[in-house]
Amino acid sequence: MRLTAFTDYSLRVLMYLATRPQEQATISAIATAFDIKENHLTKVVHFLGKEGWITTTRGKGGGMRLARDASAIVVGEVVRSTEGDAMPAECFALEGGNCCISPICMLSGALQEAVDAFYLVLDSYTLEEVVSNRDQIAQVLFVRSKELRAPH
Repeated sequence: MRLTAFTDYSLRVLMYLATRPQEQATISAIATAFDIKENHLTKVVHFLGKEGWITTTRGKGGGMRLARDASAIVVGEVVRSTEGDAMPAECFALEGGNCCISPICMLSGALQEAVDAFYLVLDSYTLEEVVSNRDQIAQVLFVRSKELRAPH
C-alpha cells in the first residue's frame, strides 16, 4: 500500500513537532527541514488542527504544537484519517466498480485481509514510539534547517 503525499507530510509534521514538543514550530521551519514547499504544508497543518492533533496560533510569534501528548497519537488513526477509506482495488468502491467478476472474486477478501493487517501494525505504534530516537531526528532536522538558511 502506498501512502499519499498528504499522509506522508502529515506524519512528518507530527514527527517534527514531537521531536521538540516544548517548542512552537512554524510551517516555514518544517518546510525548510524537510525541503517541502510551504503551500503543501498549509493544507496539512489546517487538517491536523481540525482533527485535533495540533494547535495553531496565528500572527507574530505564532506557530503550532502537538495538541496532545505524542504517546496519545496512534499512527494508524492518523493514516486512516488522512487516507480515507482503503481502496486497494476498484471493487472496494461503494458501487462495486466495473469488474465483471466482483460478485465471485476471492481477491477482494485477500486484499481486505492485507489492509486490515496494515492497519493492525500501524495501530500498534504511537507517535512517541516513532520518535523515540528524537535526539537523532532533531540533529538531522534542525541542523539541516540551519544549513539551508545559512547564506552561501
